Amino acid sequence: MATRVASKKSPAKKGAAAKPAPKKWTSRAVTRLIEAGSMTECQHCEERVKFRARHRDMQVICNIYVKGVWDHVEHFHEECYLDAKEPFGPPEE
Repeated sequence: MATRVASKKSPAKKGAAAKPAPKKWTSRAVTRLIEAGSMTECQHCEERVKFRARHRDMQVICNIYVKGVWDHVEHFHEECYLDAKEPFGPPEE
């Protein structure tokens, strides 16, 4: 019957790079075209953000983070987001 021999673990490398801290996510806004079938409501005026044929209407979509963790999404008409004074910062293209 064979016996197990404890093997020594090699020491950690001294030159190993430390793992970077995880990125803390913050709320942000982006501008996008309103797509057909959109069924969301504007958080500012509470009217539907709806698609209209032959119009290139834009919406602002905001990812909301609480304590660095994603919480929810909010949608705005582009004009309403500006009227609300860009609550989540200037929208990215």
